[in-house]
Amino acid sequence: MTVSDETLAQAAADGDAAAFSTLVERHYDAVFRLAFRLTGARAEAEDLTQDVCAGLPAKLSGFRGASKFTTWLWRVVVNAAHDRRRRAATRAKYAEGWGDWEVDRRAAEAEVAEAVDWLTQAMRALPEDLRDTLALVLDDMNHAEAGEVLGISGGTVGWRISEAKKHLRAMRAREEDA
Repeated sequence: MTVSDETLAQAAADGDAAAFSTLVERHYDAVFRLAFRLTGARAEAEDLTQDVCAGLPAKLSGFRGASKFTTWLWRVVVNAAHDRRRRAATRAKYAEGWGDWEVDRRAAEAEVAEAVDWLTQAMRALPEDLRDTLALVLDDMNHAEAGEVLGISGGTVGWRISEAKKHLRAMRAREEDA
């Protein structure tokens, strides 16, 4: 004689692990089929089925036996699917705009990388003294520190930076005219 789902549900609600196991064994495939029909995707259906089964022990205390166990179980699956959809919609709502932000961020990074590449190439064309001075200042040294490294005054560092800028502006202008 087979024990009814309703009896097993009551026993499982009271903590009977064997009764719970039997219920899951009986209905797992049907829960998956319904989850698949509700989600339309195998991976989503698998996740939903696992969520339902994992939450079932706590939900069983709410089963009163007023309807068939399967009717109650289908309602649990449908509610879980609705909850998943609501959570996904909320995540999508809050994620909206992040794609544009990421595109803008990457464009800005590409622009900076292009500028750095141009500067690296252009610095090769500078006279050594200007290139060395500019490299130190671009490496976050102040004029006094750069002057100490190069053995010149801070004022000379300032003059060399000014000269390097003039050379770089002239190079950029020639490239734009070409």
